[in-house]
Amino acid sequence: MSLDPQIRTRIEAMLAANPIVLFMKGDRHAPRCGFSAHAIGALESLGQEYQTVDVLADEDIRQGIKEYGNWPTVPQLYVRGELLGGSDIVAQMLDSGELHALLGLDPPDRTPPEITITEAAARSIRPALDEAEGAVLHLAIDAAFQPRFELAPASPNDVIAQSCGIEVHFDTASAPRARGLVIDWVDNVAGGGLALRNPNAPQPVRGITAVEAEAALRSGALILVDVRPAEERALAALSLPVHTLEGDGLDRIEAMPKDAALAFLCHHGTRSREAATHFRDLGFRNAVNIEGGIDAWAREVDDTIPRY
Repeated sequence: MSLDPQIRTRIEAMLAANPIVLFMKGDRHAPRCGFSAHAIGALESLGQEYQTVDVLADEDIRQGIKEYGNWPTVPQLYVRGELLGGSDIVAQMLDSGELHALLGLDPPDRTPPEITITEAAARSIRPALDEAEGAVLHLAIDAAFQPRFELAPASPNDVIAQSCGIEVHFDTASAPRARGLVIDWVDNVAGGGLALRNPNAPQPVRGITAVEAEAALRSGALILVDVRPAEERALAALSLPVHTLEGDGLDRIEAMPKDAALAFLCHHGTRSREAATHFRDLGFRNAVNIEGGIDAWAREVDDTIPRY
């Protein structure tokens, strides 16, 4: 099946306008799949400007980009008009230093981070390592500072830190995010588990309930930003003035005064929290997250809103 010339022209215009373009599910503020989030984490670690294209918001682009580069999945990263590949390839190129070289950057910093593993945590980790023959402990920390442990074979590009006689393997994007990290063990009513204290992680944005948000919005004390794509907003819409991140909406919000009180909303509160954190990091000191999202709004404020 040949690509429609108009869609090809649109894609080529996007690539010509931006040296680094990531076609993904969601956007850089609210990725909507794990692979897209991993690609964003890699790009954020480079400190370079880049453009994202949400394929879920445009079915023509969603199908067209697969035909354009003869690549069946998204995300897809293009640099200077050339397709590099999906999230796995991007991660490999980042760890090897190929991506840095391609962009004219210094090689990645492979200095092992100073970390602390408490003895209580080490007692729980050692048996798992003993049982996982041929595997090592990997810890990935994404751009939102969310951690992910994995037992898997070592990679030659791993950055390796040690504490309490245990090696922890990091990718090059995660290593600087782990400086000063403490891995501990905590017991609670649900049992026990590893707990991380990361001094680099930003403080979480303040959350408010749907009831609190509705009252503040009615009084004009908050500005509502719905980060859901158009198809989700059509399923369950609010009868209140709302800003979105689509089209030039993002530019309009970023141009607002930094003391603007922004309340972010999504389906259940996860994507909106990430978006609120992003805008807080841009200097919007009064950004808040509506906990539970539109689902909580339908349960607690307006039961005429459909739940999905």
